[in-house]
Amino acid sequence: MANSDRLSSLTQVLRVYVLVVLVTIAALIIMSVVAPHLVTDHAWGHAVIVAVFAVLLPLRMRSARAGDRGGLRAVGIISAVLFLVNVVEILIPGFLPTWMRIEMIGIAALMAVSVVLVAQIAARHH
Repeated sequence: MANSDRLSSLTQVLRVYVLVVLVTIAALIIMSVVAPHLVTDHAWGHAVIVAVFAVLLPLRMRSARAGDRGGLRAVGIISAVLFLVNVVEILIPGFLPTWMRIEMIGIAALMAVSVVLVAQIAARHH
């Protein structure tokens, strides 16, 4: 697979991540009204943090697509951190509602794919 294809795939992965974050925030808003027991302060805190990265990752990806190695490196580092944080938070008993743990498994999977794509792109640059 050519690096341009990998960059396109990476862009798609990050778009899915942004979509998941937006749906999660919408779900939190709706559940706050109709089922507040499914929404915790930790869930809101997690959602706000991933929302910040949902803004930052596409910005860094834009730099990476323009050929900026620093942008690509930032996408890789942020993706790796998001992967690790999501896995750790999933493993903390009772920390987040079950529905959000499922969402976090999806985010961790997306970020794992992102890290692999970044590594492949970086390896082909050398």
